[in-house]
Amino acid sequence: MVEFAGWEMPIQYEGIMAEHKHTREAVSLFDVSHMGEFYFEGKDALQNLQKLTCNDVSRLAIGQVQYSALLYENGTFVDDITVYRLGEEKYFMCVNAANTDKDFAWIQSNLSGDLKCENRSAEIGQIAIQGKNAVDVLKTMTSEPIDTIKYYWFMEIELCGHPVTLARMGYTGEDGYEVFCQREHTAEIWETLMEKGKPFQIAPVGLGARNTLRLEVCFPLYGQDIDDQHLPLEAGLGKFVALDKASFLGKDAVATQKAEGLQRKLIRFALDVRGVPRPHYLIFDETANVPIGEVTSGTSSPTLGKGIGMGYVKIANSKIGTKVNIQVRNKMLPATIVKPPFVVVEKT
Repeated sequence: MVEFAGWEMPIQYEGIMAEHKHTREAVSLFDVSHMGEFYFEGKDALQNLQKLTCNDVSRLAIGQVQYSALLYENGTFVDDITVYRLGEEKYFMCVNAANTDKDFAWIQSNLSGDLKCENRSAEIGQIAIQGKNAVDVLKTMTSEPIDTIKYYWFMEIELCGHPVTLARMGYTGEDGYEVFCQREHTAEIWETLMEKGKPFQIAPVGLGARNTLRLEVCFPLYGQDIDDQHLPLEAGLGKFVALDKASFLGKDAVATQKAEGLQRKLIRFALDVRGVPRPHYLIFDETANVPIGEVTSGTSSPTLGKGIGMGYVKIANSKIGTKVNIQVRNKMLPATIVKPPFVVVEKT
C-alpha cells in the first residue's frame, strides 16, 4: 500500500508479474475509487461541455461514453477524461485522481449559463473488473443483458440491490467493465464480486499491474505521457480532437500546431536487447551520439518478455522501424520504434 493523492492505494497483492498475467488470462478486480467524478446537469450542460472538452460531446447518445481531454488555452493537457451521457441534459465526467481538485477549479472558472456542476468524487466508489471472464462473473449478479453493452457504452442497473453505472471499458486493453456506485456500497459489491468470481478464477490486482497492462496496449498516462507540456496531436490523440467544432478551449493552439507541423511525436519502442527502460531515460539516435528525446513510460513487458516504452522524439526520428538507443544508466541499449500497440488483445 502507498499514499497517492490522499488515498491509500494497493500497488500489489501477489506480485505485479503474476497479477498482470492473471488479468490477461482470466479476470481481475481493481479498486479505482480514487478517480474523480463531476456531474453536469441543466439546459446549458452540453454547451459548456463542448467548450470545456476537445472531443464533440454532441455526438454522444444517452448511454454512451467518450474519451476526451481538457486543454489549456495553449493546447496542452489539463487532464484526459471520459464523458458519460446520462440523460437529455445530464452528464458526468471521470477524471484522474491526482487532478481532481485542479480540474474542478479549472472547470468552475470556465462555466457559464444555466447548469449545475457538482464534484461528487468523495461520494462515488469505482471498481474495474477486467479480463475475458468479466462478463461471466457479472452475469451471476444480474439478469440484465450486460453482454449486449458495446465498448464505451454503459447501462444503469442494480448490483447487490444497489444502483450502479456499469460501463464496458477499462485501462487494461482487456474486455471488462467499470462499476460506479455509492461509496458506502463499494465494499459490499467488491466482496460479492470476489465471492461470485471464484469459479472464474477472479483475483484482486493492484495499480502496479494496471500500469504494465495499460502500457502494453499503449494507453497514455497523465503526468507521464501527456501533461501541461504537450498537445494532443503530438501525443497521437488527434482522433479525439474535434477541430470542426465551433470552439473549445485550446482549439486555436491545436489548429496552429496542425497547420505548422509537429516538431516532436510520442513514439513506442521495444528494446532489441535485455534491459528495462524507465521514465526520463534519454533517447538517442541510431549512432548513440545525438539525443533526440526522452522516455515517458517504460517497463519490462510481462507478456512479451522484453523492455518496452513510450517517449517523445524529434519528428524526423519518429518513423516506424527507426533504430534508436535508450540510455539505461551508463549503457546505450539499441531499440526499434514499433507500431502500437505492443500487445493486441482479442475481445470476444
